[in-house]
Amino acid sequence: MRAFLSLAVLSFALAAVMACSPRYVKSAALDLTGLSAPSASVTRNVVLVSIDGLRPDAITHFNALTLQRLIREGSSSMTARTIMPSTTLPSHTSMLTGEPPDDHGVLWNNVQTADRAHVDVATVFGVARQHGYRTAAFFSKAKFGALQQPGTLDYSQAPGGWWGRWSSTRTVADVRTHLQTEKPNLLFVHLSDPDRAGHSSGWMSAEYGRAVIDADVAVKNLMQAADTAYGAGSYSLLITADHGGHGYGHGSSDPLDVTIPWIAWGRGVNAGVLNDRIDTFDTAPTVLWLLGVDEPDAWDGDAVTDAFEPLATPTN
Repeated sequence: MRAFLSLAVLSFALAAVMACSPRYVKSAALDLTGLSAPSASVTRNVVLVSIDGLRPDAITHFNALTLQRLIREGSSSMTARTIMPSTTLPSHTSMLTGEPPDDHGVLWNNVQTADRAHVDVATVFGVARQHGYRTAAFFSKAKFGALQQPGTLDYSQAPGGWWGRWSSTRTVADVRTHLQTEKPNLLFVHLSDPDRAGHSSGWMSAEYGRAVIDADVAVKNLMQAADTAYGAGSYSLLITADHGGHGYGHGSSDPLDVTIPWIAWGRGVNAGVLNDRIDTFDTAPTVLWLLGVDEPDAWDGDAVTDAFEPLATPTN
């Protein structure tokens, strides 16, 4: 009986360790037979960054120098909108699928309450990869495992457990290592620090401000790595957020929760302020448009073409 109990305890312990282990997902090499790059595109390389919980007013309030530089030099809106519920996983699913929650069906927001292992709709990663583009995603929360669809990402990683989280410093260090040997055409990077600080100390608190600066420095370091990997001027950069926040939370329809920044910078950018409405589910269509790929008919979002010069055949 003791041996049986010991075995049961050991099995449970091993299962717990495995559940808390980071999730690294790689896809088999893509068969490029019969595939050719689109004849016209703004760029062959897109870096998409989501800063979890970043309010637009925090950028100037806490003097986030890198983000302010990108706003000055790029094309941006500080009045873009996320979806309802304004929570992390539903919003990121909309960001990366071009669809609102009513269509993609992701209403849960953590591993514990997930009703399926993966989202069931086309992601920007899968569509891009079907056209011969290499893809990679660096998620810094465990809940993003739902977006690690098999066969859509050449490489992806996420923390394990129900509430696993990695810092922006850790995530960008991993990206830098990856870019030393790989050059994904679509690179997604998620930075979680502001959201953590908002929940623990309050949005716009001193700790939240330090987290915004940490994320800002992470973006600067990421750009340096991208310059080395792709060449300066040879990629387009999009930076946005999944939601804002007020008090110690988010998820409501309060403008402080649903208003997000949307910044475009780099190759092909048409510098200036974007005045038309931008929704978070416009981000995935914009990525595909930059790469010269048509978005799926089922998607609701529209590419933010005003942020960039007209399509051209890239030289890099």
